[in-house]
Amino acid sequence: MITFVKYFAVLAVACGFSLSSQAQKKELGDDQYFKNNFKGITNSLPRVVKWIDDSHFILNKDGKNYEVDCKNGAEKEYVEPNVNKGSVAVTPNIITKGNDLFLSKNTEDVRLTNDDDKEINPTVSPDGNYVAYTKNNDLYTVNLTTLKENRITKDGSETILNGYASWVYMEEILGRRGRYRAFWWSPDSKHIAFFRSDDSKIPVFTITDAAGLHGVVETQRYPKVGDPNPEVKVGVVGPDGGNIIWAAFNEKDDQYFGQPYWKPNGSTLLVQWMNRLQDNLIIYEVNLFTGAKAEFYNEKQKSWIDLDDQGGRIQFMNDGTGFILQSDASGWNHLYFHDMKGKLVNAITSGKFTVTNIEYVDEKKGIVYFTARSRENTARTDFYRVNINGKNMERLTLGENNNSINLSPGGSYFVATYSNTSIPNGMTLMSTKRNIIKELGSSKGEEFDNYNLAKTEIIRVKSDDGLYDLPMKVTWPINMDKSKKYPVLISIYGGPNAGTVMDTWGLSGNQQWYAKEGLIQVSMDHRASGHFGKEGVSNMYHNLGYWEMKDYSTMVKWLIENGSADASKICITGFSYGGYMTCYALTYASDVFTHGMAGGSVTDWTLYDSHYTERFMGTPANNPDGYKSSNVMTHASKYKGMIQIVHGMIDDNVHMQNSIQFISKLQDLKKDFDFMPYSGGRHGWGGNKGIHFQNSKTKFIYKYLLEKEVPKSLLK
Repeated sequence: MITFVKYFAVLAVACGFSLSSQAQKKELGDDQYFKNNFKGITNSLPRVVKWIDDSHFILNKDGKNYEVDCKNGAEKEYVEPNVNKGSVAVTPNIITKGNDLFLSKNTEDVRLTNDDDKEINPTVSPDGNYVAYTKNNDLYTVNLTTLKENRITKDGSETILNGYASWVYMEEILGRRGRYRAFWWSPDSKHIAFFRSDDSKIPVFTITDAAGLHGVVETQRYPKVGDPNPEVKVGVVGPDGGNIIWAAFNEKDDQYFGQPYWKPNGSTLLVQWMNRLQDNLIIYEVNLFTGAKAEFYNEKQKSWIDLDDQGGRIQFMNDGTGFILQSDASGWNHLYFHDMKGKLVNAITSGKFTVTNIEYVDEKKGIVYFTARSRENTARTDFYRVNINGKNMERLTLGENNNSINLSPGGSYFVATYSNTSIPNGMTLMSTKRNIIKELGSSKGEEFDNYNLAKTEIIRVKSDDGLYDLPMKVTWPINMDKSKKYPVLISIYGGPNAGTVMDTWGLSGNQQWYAKEGLIQVSMDHRASGHFGKEGVSNMYHNLGYWEMKDYSTMVKWLIENGSADASKICITGFSYGGYMTCYALTYASDVFTHGMAGGSVTDWTLYDSHYTERFMGTPANNPDGYKSSNVMTHASKYKGMIQIVHGMIDDNVHMQNSIQFISKLQDLKKDFDFMPYSGGRHGWGGNKGIHFQNSKTKFIYKYLLEKEVPKSLLK
């Protein structure tokens, strides 16, 4: 942590370099600024291709593969061994041609389906004997031995979805990476669990675009705040179809289901259930043959509980003695050991720090290896180990760096890729006994120290109430003159537990160019960004917007008072939740923020989806004041700066009506602003429209912050 006293000294150095020392430094050129060519200044790091075993891995450097012996760091060129492929189990390769599925073999592709309908999310069973998929919102399988197709469900329609997720489940619960998949094979391949969603009561939202003669119209079943949600049933069925066993839940209840877990032997399905208020998570153990359910785990919180969308809440032990569960009920995300009946045995970790991931469990030695936000600096990730009984916790990574870890299969060695804002990325091979075996590489080039690069650092600013040391990452203008004032560009996202400030190295032409042009570039995190655990995040409960903006304003005021920031040129920019933050800053906090660039913005939380919004805000019925105060339009009369508003016309996540309602309010108030819709754009867009969007932001920065013409070389 940089204290204020220490920071003043740093700032003095940053702002007062002697001319003689700077004259000896080279300046970057067009290759670096516009082509990101930093050859000689920085190098590429080697890449770990894969682990061969617990003490050997393949390292790729300079285009060649080398086998590294972890015991002594010795390297030798790697030669791929000859393997008798007939003796190795190979997962069947399923490919798509047109709308049909094929089993790809060495000499031919075997057709599995043959119709005009598209097969979606083909997923091979663990034993390799079946592939499951959805088609026309029904669940199907194909036996890869007999090539027989089995239609598992028969009521799929526009509103009945079997094994295919309803939109709000895909976006907010199961996650986009699942690509709408809502079925899961058991480990023994004897069963498939799936969701059946009835979307018939969800209101239809209409999305329009201007293309073609008569325009484009899309409809979407999208539950907004307080709307009916999908009615979901949880089914279990065999791979060849037949009788479907429905878990004993009433689909008419107002509830959510998270991704289910299979016990390791496939004997039982664990179903995550949550009430609509999202403050009570119950995991039920479901009988595969009767559908009967029994409570397995129950957690309640005063604010909300996040439904697991990555299958990471529970990790079963291979020896069948129990499982490790992650929970932030204490105010910080920690690990807990439970027996196989769900009973808590002991806490594995505790304290005011956040566990981020379990890397490996050494069951024989009773050791858990995990990553966490550093106990010393929340803007860094460190690697730790602890006994499963909660004793002897030890940090394994070294130095004051942010780390990413690649651990050997048996937990004996790891490769740490590390950096901080001052140190370019490095790579080290270590043992989990904290011994450095070998430095594998550094991205710091021979010319690094010869160039005049902008300084980036992490600064901590005390919150107004004195409770939090708020983190801010700042890239200062090159050759700062402390007698001058500089415009500020703040890039944020801002959502709950979605911080972006990490103590990591970064170098880009765009960053260095704007530093040369005299722009202070900042990212900042508020008290609810994740740095301060669930304890901090819970501040946002029923109160989106307020604490984020209070903390952002505190940090901006610090920059004005201590960092040579020009109070008349404070620009904030972000997309999605960051767009909301930008619109809110230019209205609610317009005495601090003077300019903004907002993309894909929520402007009124009643216009966003039920699951995300109600998790934090409740409903307008039980939190009317929160919805009013968080609404950008409530504060539109305070707007007095200049904002650029952009939105994709067919955005199916944050509907463009959010931006339209905001600009309509600004029009009624006779306020000036910039607005740019992007035809064909969803929640983001690429191609030439993406380039146009980037150019528009560049022009905005030059017009309002730098107050000069945009160099033609900067526009794409």
